[in-house]
Amino acid sequence: MTILIIEDQTMIRELLVLACSQALPFAEINAAGHGSAALTTCQNHPPGLVILDLVLADRDALDLLDEIFVAAPRAQVIALSAHIDEFTLHRALRSRVHSIIDKTEPLKILHEAIAAVLDGRKFISPRVQQLHASVRADPVAFDKILSDREQEVLRLIGEGLTNGQIAALLGISLCTAKHHRANVMAKLDLHSTPKLIHYAIEKGFTRVSEFGSGLFLAAK
Repeated sequence: MTILIIEDQTMIRELLVLACSQALPFAEINAAGHGSAALTTCQNHPPGLVILDLVLADRDALDLLDEIFVAAPRAQVIALSAHIDEFTLHRALRSRVHSIIDKTEPLKILHEAIAAVLDGRKFISPRVQQLHASVRADPVAFDKILSDREQEVLRLIGEGLTNGQIAALLGISLCTAKHHRANVMAKLDLHSTPKLIHYAIEKGFTRVSEFGSGLFLAAK
């Protein structure tokens, strides 16, 4: 068994290495602090298990998954974050991760997740299950009322982009971009750009960067 831990906070990364060595004492454990180093390690030492922090400094972690699976197609992936918001959860559940964990939970949860995914089972930690249940019970949750394209437009609005910039990025007409913005406003009952930006940040479409000023792009 080869394990790859992808975590950009040094102390957390070292604790994860220790936790994995306790759970799987005979495993080879590699660690990377950012996405590019993780891909190099994957190519040189294809892992059977990946522990993936969902908030990395240099890459969108969920976008990184496709490249990880090219190098290690049979890898089991445990995703974890202290910032699991509604949009991140939505994307993670639709991705190929096998487990999702909130970092604020006890270490035994990670051990349970490792045992579950290596046994071929999915594992969602208790706090993530609570968030998922809350979203499923919300009749106006964004994934119920916004199309995939409208969610994409909302993300770009959250980044502060104008209709013209959104149109250019998505390869659509200015009129279509305006139409999407109007639909998003109507469906969310939010009738100003500042309110849309606040919603985008609150739900996780856009994050305030932890690594400097400005906004962090949540997804491509």
